[in-house]
Parts: sequence; structure tokens; C-alpha cells
Amino acid sequence: MNDYQFKLVKIKGDFVWHNHEDTDEAFIVIEGKMKIEFENETVELNEGEMCVVPKGVGHKPFAENECKIMIIEPSGVVNTGKIESDLTASNDVWI
Repeated sequence: MNDYQFKLVKIKGDFVWHNHEDTDEAFIVIEGKMKIEFENETVELNEGEMCVVPKGVGHKPFAENECKIMIIEPSGVVNTGKIESDLTASNDVWI
């Protein structure tokens, strides 16, 4: 929608510290619970809750158990920002 993507994702375990220099990123929990670690705090999100990570802010999402989330961000945003990792996903691949 208007060059934004609504990505349905399953997460479990740790992710990598990263940021998105040019865009905010919204996380909405569909099922389960997750946390997003920031430099000075950790936010816990439960089903039905959301968090918007402002552009340029370093963060590390993680979930102890499988969590289903929707991420809203502009098309072309790489999930790990500028960090290359085994967790870097191919972009714009539809399944």
C-alpha cells in the first residue's frame, strides 16, 4: 500500500542489533509475545500490542517462544538494516 509492505513474520530467539536510518518500523504482535531491546530499556509486547521504532534508533527484537508478528515498513527495507548477518532476509520475495 503506497509503497509500504505489511510483512507477516514468525520470530523465535535473538535477532541482531540494527537500525533503519531512513524509516520508522512498526511491530504488531498477532500471536504470542516478544520483546524489543533498546539502548536504555526493553519493551514487552503481547498479542494485539504494537510498537513503532523511530528511524535511526538501534533495536534488537527477540522472542523466547515462537511469536507471529506483522511488520509495517516501506518497500525495500532490509530486515537487518546495514548489518550483514545469517538472519538477513532476501527482500521482496513473496511466498
